[in-house]
Amino acid sequence: MILPITAFYVSLLGICYLYLSFLVIGGRRKFQVSLGDGGNEDLKRLTRAHGNFSEYVPITLIMVACVEANTGPHWTIHGLGCALLFGRVLHAYGLRNHGGASWQRVSGMLLTFAAMACSAVANLVLIHYSL
Repeated sequence: MILPITAFYVSLLGICYLYLSFLVIGGRRKFQVSLGDGGNEDLKRLTRAHGNFSEYVPITLIMVACVEANTGPHWTIHGLGCALLFGRVLHAYGLRNHGGASWQRVSGMLLTFAAMACSAVANLVLIHYSL
């Protein structure tokens, strides 16, 4: 089964993940740290942006793919994908550029949580009505 809408967002998020990976690699080279963050705050923020992305994106994409596989409306799948994509980009930007809380980090997490929660609810509704 081909899930073209989810595949589109998986691809864009994959590019974002590569970008975050290259930022971490660049930070490790710049600060000469091969493992961990070496106590460097900039590198710590970069590795957390990368790690946070890898923690939230996979499960959310699985749920979005399930919505598409369960024949959810296209606008719903695009809405979920956009919320996840922009949420992760905002969060990573905020974490990279601000030591403490920022509107980008908060907005990014809210969008990510919205994508997760709405995907879960959409799947439960779609499954309920298909039984």
